[in-house]
Amino acid sequence: MTDYPQQPQQPYYPPQPPYQPAPAAQSAAHAAPRQKARRSVGLLAAVALAAAAIGGGTATLVQQYTADPVAAGAGGVSGTNVSTGSKGTVAGVAQAVAPSIVEISASGTAGKSTGSGVIITSDGEIVTNNHVISGASQITVQLSDGKQYTAKVVGTDPDKDLALIKLQGASGLKAATLGDSSRLKVGEEVVAIGSPEGLTGTVTSGIVSALDRDVTVAKDDGQEQQPQTDPRQGWPFEFGGQEFNGDTGDSKTTYKAIQTDASLNPGNSGGALINMNGEIIGINSAMYSPSSTSGSSAGSVGLGFAIPIDTVKADLDALRSGGDN
Repeated sequence: MTDYPQQPQQPYYPPQPPYQPAPAAQSAAHAAPRQKARRSVGLLAAVALAAAAIGGGTATLVQQYTADPVAAGAGGVSGTNVSTGSKGTVAGVAQAVAPSIVEISASGTAGKSTGSGVIITSDGEIVTNNHVISGASQITVQLSDGKQYTAKVVGTDPDKDLALIKLQGASGLKAATLGDSSRLKVGEEVVAIGSPEGLTGTVTSGIVSALDRDVTVAKDDGQEQQPQTDPRQGWPFEFGGQEFNGDTGDSKTTYKAIQTDASLNPGNSGGALINMNGEIIGINSAMYSPSSTSGSSAGSVGLGFAIPIDTVKADLDALRSGGDN
């Protein structure tokens, strides 16, 4: 028998089960996320309690940073900004600016007149045409919401056909935003708001037809006050060497005006000409309204004029000091 060398025996290792963490370690690992979650919930709860404790200040702060910046400033005295979603539309301009446009009724020994005006301060300063209120002993102003106030004349400038009046006892009104008429270009869209024929808050639209037109109007008190009770009669003016809407008389003044084809009628005088951002760029002052065969007004023919708002802004300090009043 042949002796074979014996092979050394290999040690036997039983198969090991997959590694399982000790129960204590596993519990600790699972507990960590839960503890973090509890801390997060607790932190949120603490923030909520803090917000409640300061009367909603945190919520207000968040709203200020997340809200539409135009809408956030749309309070009673914030100006006539057009909301972001309505920019460039007549409807958006009308909604933003209409609360800042008023109807003016003036009466005196010469008769009665109806015109419009633009609120420029929250306490009731209103710019209008001098010919709307000249010679008046009593002025009543109606806001877009129907509320009425008595107004006093602060100052007038017959050379520019401008006047500043002030409502008695008014506050918290929506003041118009005054634009920059030097940037206007022929062909730009504009909106007019006023009270033609006593129809408060009438909105029309058109374009800037021309710039720097020489318009001549009557200047003396006897003719600046519209001497009639029929609001259909227009305010006389001269343009291009011709008289429109009657005799302008002997005392006259000439100013540079914005020409527009937006429909203007008697009663629009003193109202606003507005760009598509809701900024006032002119004060409507004259319009051609040819007579029909019956002798009554035949309405607008798209030939209207407005005093540039830059002229108004340059004259405000003088008007507030009394002007020529």
